Amino acid sequence: MVRKLNLALVVSVALWLGVATLAAPAPARSPSAGGSWAPDAHAEVKTLKITILSTMLADDGLGEWGFSALVETDGHKILFDTGARPNTVLENAKELKIDLSDVQDVILSHFHDDHTTGLMTLRREFMKKNPTALSRVHVAKGIFLERRPKPGSSQAAIGDTNPMIAMKKDFEASGGKFIEHDTTDEIFPGVWLTGPVPRTFPEKNYAPGVEVKEDGKWVEDNVPDDQSLVFNTDRGLVLLAGCGHSGIINTLTYARKEIRPAPIDAAIGGFHLFSASDDTLDWTADKLKEFQTAQLMGAHCTGIESVYHLRQKLGLNRHTCVVGTVGATFDLKDGIKTGRIAR
Repeated sequence: MVRKLNLALVVSVALWLGVATLAAPAPARSPSAGGSWAPDAHAEVKTLKITILSTMLADDGLGEWGFSALVETDGHKILFDTGARPNTVLENAKELKIDLSDVQDVILSHFHDDHTTGLMTLRREFMKKNPTALSRVHVAKGIFLERRPKPGSSQAAIGDTNPMIAMKKDFEASGGKFIEHDTTDEIFPGVWLTGPVPRTFPEKNYAPGVEVKEDGKWVEDNVPDDQSLVFNTDRGLVLLAGCGHSGIINTLTYARKEIRPAPIDAAIGGFHLFSASDDTLDWTADKLKEFQTAQLMGAHCTGIESVYHLRQKLGLNRHTCVVGTVGATFDLKDGIKTGRIAR
């Protein structure tokens, strides 16, 4: 009798488990990237390659005051920023034999034209081959706000007008879509957008003399729409920044709080330190040490001398802390490789 009851209990439990399994909800769909996963702070990317397509220094291709990089991770391709001139990224991609026609997602780090100008050229060119090419652009809240020179300012400053206001109309007319992020968001498993970054530390990595209209009032423009891309890997976090107007330390502090308090395996991109004082660079290096930063590739507005200063203070070397060039890469397996001129 006991044996029959036990058997009945086992069958009942098995049936209940089967029903529970069948009734379990499917993973939530990410509204940002159209994926089929539930956001998970512990998801890790397995493969990651970042290739710089626009920056000042170039062995081959075109150098400019601007930034752009192609991200390839776990079967996904993302274009991060689009350069300063209409054709730079297009021409450099051709020279590097990189096809952008199968890239759907674009990240714009902020509104400045040295990161956004190439968008329409690239969209028009590659939609001829693939209508969805570069059709989905992720931006942070504030990117479409009106800007102006500060009254009484004697000279024009970078960002004293906002090219994104007119570009929004042209891009949407082409069939493209902007997705606005106001918080940290996982757009693919293990791939995170910071959204607007809280300014915990007083890093003023932006041009003075510009105002932004927020809630009907003109205030100092600290580039509130500045955002970065962060990858969660089994070796730590990898940061990709366009200009780092929020400050590299503010950005990493926020990423480690919102995503995972992990060491920083690599920081790649522009960090707006070209005019930073030695004291500022020393402080930055000390904080990067706290985060156990293992590799750094400073491109665009980071500054050549600033990269060398950080290299010395961080105890890194010419293989792990370098100046970024057009065609330079970061790979999870092989680390940083930069151009001949910067080795």
